[in-house]
Amino acid sequence: MTTARLFVRLKLSLIRGGLRGDAGRQAGFVISLVAAFLAAVAGFALLSLARLAPSGIALDLVSVAFAVFAAGWVVVPLMAFGLDETLDPARLALFPLTTRQLATGMFAASAAGPWPLASLAALCGGVVALAHGPGGVLIGVPAVLLLFAFCLTASRLVTTALSGVLRTRRGRDLLAVVAILGLLLVQVPNLLLNRGLSGDPVRVLASAGDFLRWTPPGMAAHAIADGGFAGLAELVVVAASVVVLARLWIAALRYALVRPDSSTGGGGSVRRSKTSRFLPGGMLGAVVAKELKYARREPRARVNWLSAVFVSAVFMFSLRGPGGGNGSWAAIGPACLAAVVMGLQAANLFGIDGRSLWMNVVAVATPRGLRTDLAGRHLAMAVVAVPLLALASVAAALVAGNAAWAPAAALTAWGVLGVAMGVGSITSVLVPYTYPERMNAFSGAAPGQGGQAFASSTATMLVTGVLALPIALPVMLGFTWWAVLAVPYGAVAAWAGRRLAAGIGFARLPELLTAVSRPT
Repeated sequence: MTTARLFVRLKLSLIRGGLRGDAGRQAGFVISLVAAFLAAVAGFALLSLARLAPSGIALDLVSVAFAVFAAGWVVVPLMAFGLDETLDPARLALFPLTTRQLATGMFAASAAGPWPLASLAALCGGVVALAHGPGGVLIGVPAVLLLFAFCLTASRLVTTALSGVLRTRRGRDLLAVVAILGLLLVQVPNLLLNRGLSGDPVRVLASAGDFLRWTPPGMAAHAIADGGFAGLAELVVVAASVVVLARLWIAALRYALVRPDSSTGGGGSVRRSKTSRFLPGGMLGAVVAKELKYARREPRARVNWLSAVFVSAVFMFSLRGPGGGNGSWAAIGPACLAAVVMGLQAANLFGIDGRSLWMNVVAVATPRGLRTDLAGRHLAMAVVAVPLLALASVAAALVAGNAAWAPAAALTAWGVLGVAMGVGSITSVLVPYTYPERMNAFSGAAPGQGGQAFASSTATMLVTGVLALPIALPVMLGFTWWAVLAVPYGAVAAWAGRRLAAGIGFARLPELLTAVSRPT
């Protein structure tokens, strides 16, 4: 108990220390508290409303909801790995504590905080939905607590077991790909419904409930609904699953504390890139080569590209209803959306450099030098984005039902990309912000700069949408020949954006360097 209290106090002290003297972080923490409170109230209310449904449907709904909570507890901490110090056991390896003491403290630290408490409060809605009489409540409360302990233990087991892999670049790349594929799978039911493959929702829910019946979340829900000795027996099974997971977690923790750290082992070899012979010389070619290496080796850059492909794929299938696509807009729209999402990377061109941007600042002696730097970044982005947009255009045209729309879609998307890069150049020098810790590829800004990242991305998207209307709207309305003007229009927009951004950015290079070099 002393160890648990010590870890909780340590976590609270870390939170207080991180908020001291930083208004941005304080505002973000207040917003997080409000969001956690609203999520707790909404989750509790939605689960409680299941009581209004027939008993069988209510039981299936709560079983599915409990399973979703457990899955969320396993997945979300993996996304936060590298940002939350309490998730990585290597940070605690030097503490003079036994493995069981560390496990007890880490379990208590996992339960402390606004979001774990909000999760527990939301789970309590299952008691209101399923409990019948005082006996049901007496069993429901320990059932929810055991399910909460199951979620925490399963989360810690998975995070600890994968901690060594997640500290490596390849492991983070694999996690990014799996996460995006998981999000795509979540959209599959909606896409199937849009294609007219609907079924009986009650039957689907009943099938899910039958499948989850013998899992710990399902048994916790059935324990609340059954009550009596049957409910107690199901609680014993849930408690036994928690004990088994806890023992596995302790074993994984013991192994994680003694194995060598593979993330820092081995030196990388420096070799000449095979593509360097095709790049222009001078500063322009050097910038292009550097940006292409970022695209190849930086997990956060790959997540951005994969996200753009994912959004475009979901959108192109969502537009196609049971009757198929109805016009060229069904092919042009997804391609242009992919161009906008890819172009959002230009909204913070210097953030990925971080503290190393000082070398660019020293090398740039005139606005023309900064303009060359921006041109190299745009060229590297185009090298990756142009073929991806061509493939997206062909796929969108095929899904829409007319392959002849692919050239118009590709030309329009390339023009929109040029507009996005021009607008992004300006926002990059007006609203720069720091990229987060390299350990994590799923957060968009350093702590305290989330508002800046949101403002930069939103402004880039809105201005790009307005400036792209002259080339995109006529093509979507059926005037596909208008697409031949898209690429020149986009090239002029990108050139004008670079020229304006170079004039603004050169005058505030010190502020730019400070903004992208904040500690994370």
